[in-house]
Order: sequence, then C-alpha cells, then structure tokens
Amino acid sequence: MKLSGWAKHPKINTKLHRPNNINELSSLVSSGDLIARGNGRSYGDSSVSLGNTIDMRSFNRLISFDENSGRLVAESGVILGDVIKTFFPKGWFPAVVPGTKFVTLGGMVAADVHGKNHHLDGSFGGHIDWLDIVCADGKLRRCSPTSDPELFSWTIGGMGLTGIIVRLAFRLQRVSSGWIKQKTMIAKNISEVMEFFEKYKSTKYSVAWIDCLQSGRSLGRSVIMLGEHSDKNELQKDQLRNVYPAPAKALINISLNCPAIILNRWTARIFNFIYFWKAKLNQANKNIDWNSYFFPLDTIINWNRLYGKRGFLQFQCVIPIDRSRDAMERLLIAIAQSNTSPFLAVLKKLGHQDSHFSFPMHGYTLAVDFPANEKTFNLMKMLELIVLEYGGRFYLAKEACMSRHVFEKSDQRIEKFRHYRKKTGVASTFMSAQSSRLGL
Repeated sequence: MKLSGWAKHPKINTKLHRPNNINELSSLVSSGDLIARGNGRSYGDSSVSLGNTIDMRSFNRLISFDENSGRLVAESGVILGDVIKTFFPKGWFPAVVPGTKFVTLGGMVAADVHGKNHHLDGSFGGHIDWLDIVCADGKLRRCSPTSDPELFSWTIGGMGLTGIIVRLAFRLQRVSSGWIKQKTMIAKNISEVMEFFEKYKSTKYSVAWIDCLQSGRSLGRSVIMLGEHSDKNELQKDQLRNVYPAPAKALINISLNCPAIILNRWTARIFNFIYFWKAKLNQANKNIDWNSYFFPLDTIINWNRLYGKRGFLQFQCVIPIDRSRDAMERLLIAIAQSNTSPFLAVLKKLGHQDSHFSFPMHGYTLAVDFPANEKTFNLMKMLELIVLEYGGRFYLAKEACMSRHVFEKSDQRIEKFRHYRKKTGVASTFMSAQSSRLGL
C-alpha cells in the first residue's frame, strides 16, 4: 500500500503490519528492513519503510501511575491526548508536549519532541526514566540513563532507528488548573520578537507566530504568546466550575482534499493580515483553556487536506543562539522574496541540550509550512544553504526532501550514530524511507 506522513508527501510503497503482542512484534523484526509507526503525525517519510512498516497502535495500554511522583508507565502506542484526558483532571499534565495531542508516546520518544517550554524544561527525553525496546535480535531490552545508557540515549531522538519502543516510564508535572495565563504582544520585526523572548526568558511557555510575507522594517513582524499555568485563585467564577476543562469539540472537519489553488500567496496574505490585526486588537492578558494554547490546530480535523493531494512541506531548523538573529533575517528575506505561499510560521527559543541525536540546541527554531510544489522545493534548497552557513541543523520529524549531502554537512553527530547502528547490528534491521534517503 502507499503510505505517507501527516504532510502527505512523499507517498511510499510499503507493507503495513499491525502486531498485537510482543511475540508477533518479535517475529516481524526478524524480517528486517522495517520501521515502527505510531499515529502517522511525523510529517515526511520518517515513519514509513520501503520494506515493512509496523503500526504500533495496538500497544495502547496505560499500565501504572504513581500519584506521588507523577510517573506514568504506558505502552508506546498510547495517544498523548488520552494521557491528558486521563490524568489532567487529577492535576497532572505532561512536562513537554508538541503542537498536537494526536501523537503516540513512542513517536514522542523517537522524535524527542520539544514544546513551548524547551528553554526552561528541555525536551521530552529529559523526563523519561526508562524504555523497553525490541532490538534487532527480537528480544525485549530495558534501558535507562544508568542501565544500557547508550541504547537509551541513541533511542531518544533516534527516529526509531535503534529498535522498536514498546513501553516507557516518564514523569508528568503537577498543575493546579487547566487554564493558561496568556500574555499576547506584538513585535514589529524579527529583532523585536527576539528581544521579547530574551526579556521573558523566565516565563514557562513562549511561542511566536511570524508573518513571513513582510519585508523591510516589518520583516518578521510577529505575535508572541507567553503562558503560565493559572492557579485556582486566578480563575474567574465560570472557570472555577470547570478547573480542568475538556477540549472543545473540533470546529471544522476537512473531509476532502481541497483544490491546491485555494492556498496561494494572496490567500496567505489575507490570512496573515487577519491573524495579525486580530491579535493586535486583543492584547489583553487572559486565561485561555489548555487546548487552545497548546494545540490550536487540533480544532481543525484533517487540516492537512487543506493543501490538496500533493500535500505540504515544512521547513524547520534550529540556529545556534549567537548566530540566530542574522540567520533568521536571511531566512525570512529569502522566503519573502521567493513567491511561495507560507501559511504557518512559528518561532521558538530553545534552551541548552546535550544529547546524542536530538534536534534541539541552544538557539532559535523556525518552522514554516508551504504547499508542496516546485517553487517550494527550490526554496527549500536555498533555505538549507543558509542554515548550513550559520551552523544550524534540521528536524527529522518534519523533514521530507533534504539531500544526503546537506544532511551530512548539518550535523557532526551523524558518523557516531552510523557507527553505533553498525556496531549493534541494527543498521540492516531498522530503516525508514528517510534513513535510506539520508544514508543513516
């Protein structure tokens, strides 16, 4: 069958398997040329194999929870939204969440997801106590920072290329309500928004939406949204009656692929204009529900269909902190001059992180969505060269078209990862379409 990631590009021929237990999973491993897949929310070809793709959603049990420490033991196919639904009403929330709650826990480990609080709390991997992994020999192995630490460290952010994650133990954080104190500010340009990030670096959550179609003095004009968990004494009466609100029902369901012509440079300009001025007119600090703050796109079911049959591409990079401002200006100028249609652009500040193969580093990360077409492919090549010039790297969970040459120039850790995969015998067993394309 043909299978793709969330961005619907590229589409890969693969054999799909859905094991129901460890024995079935172990027997599949012996066939080799496989990769595990969760809920298919990575964007490109990282969770699809040219051989065998293993659907892990049958491994979906919540196993145990320690109400004193907040440690949850669960299977890797559990959906993040189900964790939130179960434990948020009890006052516990994941320490790190990505931009959607429809990811599996195993996928969160493999991509080592980061959130709006990376500058303070790091990525998901920093909150994991141990992992159970089916390795190349078909055997289940437990690893942690103190037991088989190499397997543990290379698995976090290793994109499923060290084995199949079956179970994990990770820590939730205690919160006093399901409401977020949001402070919204307007930044005139990219320099000002980065000044805001630095000024409010002690705020727990921060993210900026960027209008990528602006230029000159307005290059990178932004809406920055800061957030803190609200205490109960900060809630209004109606919020006190619903301290941990359930997510609101989705507003829209995109049931069919939209015509590609709908998303063009002019509709992008209209969307950006409305979004910017709506935010500018509503800058008052207020409590908003957790779902609206962390997962705004989840209110549109199948939003990826807005980009039509060809899907979309996301460009996401991180630039070292001391080079971020110049690099971001260069990237935004290239995007503004490209005649492409960037519809969603997000900027976040990331904190310090020393890891074997995870994406984050101390710096700024820019993520931009484009319709998948020739203009976008050409722009991607230009943006990649700018990132290389400034010593940045790329997020494999979002990447779909980078060349092996660019990839190898972007990350000095690649050779160590290759060596580990060959040394442990996993290189010929666990491989995705992405790893094959990039030579991992």
